[in-house]
Amino acid sequence: MHLESLNIFCDVVRHQSFSRGAVASSVSQSAASQAVRQIEKRLGAQLIDRSKRPWRLTPEGRLFFKGCQEIVERYHELEEAVQRRQQPSGYTVRLASIYSVRLHDLSQYVDRFQASVPGAGVDLEYMHPDQIYSRVLNDQSDLGLISFANPGRELTAIPWQSQAMVVACPPGHRLARVSAPMEPRALDRAAFVTFDRGLKVRREIDRFLRRHDAEVRVVAEFDNIENIKQAIEDGAGVALLPEPTLRREVQRGTLVKVGLWNADGTAPFVRPLSIIHRRRRRLNPAVTGFIELLRQPGAAVAASRAG
Repeated sequence: MHLESLNIFCDVVRHQSFSRGAVASSVSQSAASQAVRQIEKRLGAQLIDRSKRPWRLTPEGRLFFKGCQEIVERYHELEEAVQRRQQPSGYTVRLASIYSVRLHDLSQYVDRFQASVPGAGVDLEYMHPDQIYSRVLNDQSDLGLISFANPGRELTAIPWQSQAMVVACPPGHRLARVSAPMEPRALDRAAFVTFDRGLKVRREIDRFLRRHDAEVRVVAEFDNIENIKQAIEDGAGVALLPEPTLRREVQRGTLVKVGLWNADGTAPFVRPLSIIHRRRRRLNPAVTGFIELLRQPGAAVAASRAG
């Protein structure tokens, strides 16, 4: 029985979905289903009761899931211990981030960290939010950078940044002529480019629009900000995006940003970014130091101004 199969089984159970578990494990849904069936065949026991909707773990499945988590966690602890013997001068921080945290900004944090902690390194990978949760839970990544974090019982979420959400539109759009922050209600009936329905940020945007009685016409959905910005530049419509992700396009003049204000006095719409890690995992000194650097007052401002 391969460790990869155990990882897949854990992802399927954690996400309570074969499709989402497959995404988290970077395999197809059919491959995830086959991996679980092969485990059941080898054990001679049914782990998942598929006759229920939604499906649920059998008693044997709950027992196996608990043991799988311990096996996977122990393996990654051993892997890290061996790697430290090969590189005794320092640790490597394994960092997983959503795509919309700019590489330029993170590179500055990495450079400052490596300058202050000789021998330490940072292994940075960009990926889908579900994959970030999976990698951190399975100890394949030490830290994750995620928006609208939903840590659950096994993860800790540390607040990092709050980014104002603004309206992004092409220069020729009617909203581009608005000189002051506008009410969200002004988006009513607008052609709207947004995130895929499966993403937490999409659900938060939909909730915000409903709260302000803005009924938009969704014309396109994407799983990342770069594709959304490209669609807006091509004239597909407008979007709600984090302000820092638009600075390059605003400077070039290919997009216009318009701020929002709430006449009812409610808090502005922001995207919270968090640092997540395993709740009960002992963090090595390099990981702890990198978290402290990310959270230093003014660090985010300095990185933002440089970009």
